[in-house]
Amino acid sequence: MFVLDTAVALAHDLVTAIADTLGFLGGGPSVAAAIVVVTVLVRGLLVPLAVAQAQGERARVRLLPKVRALRDRHGRDPVRLRRELQALYAAEGVSPFAGIGPALAQLPVLAVMYRLFVSATVNGHQNLLLAHTLLGTPLGQNWIGVVGGAGIFAPQSLLFLGLFALLAAVAWWTSRHAEGPLRLLPFGTVATAAFLPLAAGVYLLASTAWTAAERAVLRRRIAMA
Repeated sequence: MFVLDTAVALAHDLVTAIADTLGFLGGGPSVAAAIVVVTVLVRGLLVPLAVAQAQGERARVRLLPKVRALRDRHGRDPVRLRRELQALYAAEGVSPFAGIGPALAQLPVLAVMYRLFVSATVNGHQNLLLAHTLLGTPLGQNWIGVVGGAGIFAPQSLLFLGLFALLAAVAWWTSRHAEGPLRLLPFGTVATAAFLPLAAGVYLLASTAWTAAERAVLRRRIAMA
């Protein structure tokens, strides 16, 4: 917990410093812009992990027919099946966990960013990033609270509805490359954003938009390799 709190405090200082640099935009807009900038910086640093993850996933997909054949042949003999699978992965130079490791390695950084934008206090002090407003809406406010207090058609609510529309557009783009029930998974960001502070919603939009663009680029590059 100490490590996480320290990381959140450092992230808070970084966002604050960038927001101060962008102060000409105004208090709330400068913080929102700083959130986007930090998200881009963080996700940019994680690109090598994303590349490794995409390559690992492609390798697993390539071997999927052979894996299925082995399971059909040795499904009743778990020990033999495990041995045959290990031999297949070794012969192909692929780890059965390819793609999972890089994905897990990203989680601590993403957890810090998420924690920063949902925490009322940071390092024992008020999280001043959430005290600013964007188009009259506090960055620490969530849509459920706005609807409960001012109604669904209040100006503050309309700002959130715009955010939800952008998240839905990104989710639709992402779902085009998924199959079956997984096509609905990206739209979970819209429901999640309804309960998050506006600042976390801005981060969620920036992060998911980056993910959608990143995956599109990586799919194209790996397909051409």
